[in-house]
Amino acid sequence: MSALADALLAGAPPAEIERLPLPDEHVAAHLRAEDQDMFLGVADKDVRKSLRVGRVPVPEPAPDEVVVAVMASSVNYNTVWSAMFEPVSTFRFLENFARQGGWATRHDLPYQVVGSDGAGVVVRLGSGVRRWKVGDHVVISPAYVDDQEPASHADGMLGAEQRAWGFETNFGGLAEYTVVRASQLVPKPAHLTWEEAACNTLCAGTAYRMLVSDRGARMKQGDVVLVWGAAGGLGGYAVQFVRNGGGIPIGIVGSPAKAELLRKLGCEIVIDRSEFGLADDPSDDPDRVLEIGRRLGRIIRDKVGRDPDIVFEHVGRATFGISVFVVRRGGVVVTCGSSTGYQHVYDNRYLWMKLKRVIGSHVANLQEQWETNQLIASGAIATTMTEVYPLAEVAEAVRLVQENRHVGKVAVLCMAPEPGLGVTDPELRARLGADRITPLRSGR
Repeated sequence: MSALADALLAGAPPAEIERLPLPDEHVAAHLRAEDQDMFLGVADKDVRKSLRVGRVPVPEPAPDEVVVAVMASSVNYNTVWSAMFEPVSTFRFLENFARQGGWATRHDLPYQVVGSDGAGVVVRLGSGVRRWKVGDHVVISPAYVDDQEPASHADGMLGAEQRAWGFETNFGGLAEYTVVRASQLVPKPAHLTWEEAACNTLCAGTAYRMLVSDRGARMKQGDVVLVWGAAGGLGGYAVQFVRNGGGIPIGIVGSPAKAELLRKLGCEIVIDRSEFGLADDPSDDPDRVLEIGRRLGRIIRDKVGRDPDIVFEHVGRATFGISVFVVRRGGVVVTCGSSTGYQHVYDNRYLWMKLKRVIGSHVANLQEQWETNQLIASGAIATTMTEVYPLAEVAEAVRLVQENRHVGKVAVLCMAPEPGLGVTDPELRARLGADRITPLRSGR
């Protein structure tokens, strides 16, 4: 540990943080460009073989950026994609970004530090940063937005140069230090630990935009919302937003154990995939898609009396045709990802003849992130964290997500030496209680 790290963990004041030098190097989870072809022709693209943990240089901030000492981060599926070098190597993203010139050229390196979540302390400010100060406790939005692009002023996610930090950029969050744009910063909820706070921004913000924002499905009271992968990171937040908004969540899970955990989030209607015969990817067999869709539709109508108004999609190829089929006439399928494949197959008759809609959604703009964060900070939305790994074991944590053996979000301690640190409002934490703050966490 450096003197700066020791001071941060001891709760040093801003003046001391500013006085102590940044280290030249730090420990980070990263990929190497030289490994990009290692999985060609390999069936099991085991991310533990590509993801390295070691020392890399601490990056310098651009004028609109800050340096954050990352206390904790978490695993998202985009790190799985990065570590498999699929569907394309993310080093191509870095090369394309660097073509902008200027500060962007820093990102094109023979290594990429990955990770799109983070919670930590601001330790340095770029010369153009105004609204933040050294010592601020923050969480980091993954939306890396160009504020000089016209479309960004309508919606930060519409800019052609919008990128996913730590996936389409370098210097991600699975590290001791990171550089991020000031427009990515959100205040850390004071009652949460570092690892709890680090699990929320990407998944909770994404789910909020998909369901609540006027740019998503525009969920209203009484809506029936079918949530695929409801015990995962995204799904767990989606279920909570549906309940908070007066809707009726229907969670799809893959095991009785996941069903039990999902009920702890208040999801009363839970359906196991085995109940309607979904065990693999049926998308290349139209008859089977319709058969499975009819079974699922009957189960839903038996439980709530009607078809879903909204389907919350992120599974992709294996479920998309079913989603288009089961959503009600005039209903909405809102999608933010495709973990089982990007080339979706569906029967278009059920889309056009029944006036259904498909809405694409990606992360969240800064206003949506702040609105999401306010709900988390008030205790209205719980973190879906279930497990915590040290940075040294991050490859095992990413492998867990790669094989879908996890529930909720998997946190990673970066600079924080142990779980449980970072709480600055112990009164609110005590009032809410651990069962409400981390309902999916076992062995607290």
